[in-house]
Amino acid sequence: MPSSFTRRCFMSLCASAAVVAAGTRLLGPTVAHAADAPDAFPMPPLPYPENGLEPAISARTISFHYGKHTAAYYGNLNKAVAGTPMATMKLEDVIKSVAGDPAKAGLFNNAAQSWNHTFYWAGMKPGGGGTPPAKVADALSAAFGSVDACVTQLSDAAKTQFASGWAWLAKGRENGKDVLKVLKTGNAETPITQGYTPILTIDVWEHAYYLDYQNKRPDYVQAFFDKLVNWDEVAKRL
Repeated sequence: MPSSFTRRCFMSLCASAAVVAAGTRLLGPTVAHAADAPDAFPMPPLPYPENGLEPAISARTISFHYGKHTAAYYGNLNKAVAGTPMATMKLEDVIKSVAGDPAKAGLFNNAAQSWNHTFYWAGMKPGGGGTPPAKVADALSAAFGSVDACVTQLSDAAKTQFASGWAWLAKGRENGKDVLKVLKTGNAETPITQGYTPILTIDVWEHAYYLDYQNKRPDYVQAFFDKLVNWDEVAKRL
């Protein structure tokens, strides 16, 4: 008899796969293209080996999360835009152009999830965590009072996002002033459709952490800040 963890993990992976499959069904008809035609949006390689984030995130998790889920989003996206004007657009512009259109929900989900995941992968590094560089520390202290206060607020957003989604540190303008703020979004939603520019994200879909942490999402979030976050990349994004 399989353990409750095995059943739960299997159900989680199946649910994630169902979301990807549903996105494929919603994409609608696409224009066939030659087998040798390059993808409009090639999936970027991981910026580290599959085992590069161990022990915080296992190679097995990466093999599913990047090799299966992220790859499926990019595959569905490229099928949807092949032979259309969107194939020549920036991915961010594709996302913005179809956001909120129920008829384009499948395209939005796959485009946004492709972008979200690539942004997430680049926000981590082997041996990450630690003290952020002065540029980041100063910006976070100015916006939140301290680095720790920002980390706490972003961690809380990741821990409390109901079901699947993302926690974000993002920049934008409000009332004529530049701001840094913490946001959370459900499913494939992204701050770029809300007028904000993401700085950092934490993926809290179960497939991001369940094989390693089971239902202990707070432990995954803690490991993200202690061992994974790429503060140098955050500095480039500010």
